[in-house]
Amino acid sequence: MSNSVIHAFFVGRAAAQGLSELLEDSLANVLSELGKLDAEQRERLRQFVEQVEERASRESEAVMSGRASSSVVPLNSKPGDLQATIDELRSEIARLRAELQIYRNQSI
Repeated sequence: MSNSVIHAFFVGRAAAQGLSELLEDSLANVLSELGKLDAEQRERLRQFVEQVEERASRESEAVMSGRASSSVVPLNSKPGDLQATIDELRSEIARLRAELQIYRNQSI
């Protein structure tokens, strides 16, 4: 074998190793970025859940103390018409139960 064939073999081998290392570094960087994005999304979701729970707690306390906020009363009823509000809430609960039952039956 000539010296140039051996040299070409080692050049090819070095190029393959270099490309392999470059690909490995690129993959590590991509996975690192994906991990960061996942952590950021989880943090945003956690903050959103905390805000929702805090808002629900405030509204619950307001209702329990008799200071019901206007957001508790449906928009299409008058604040003084308590029975109509109760009836609307009952019908909404019945509708949601029916939809939930349909969803459960489809999941099985």
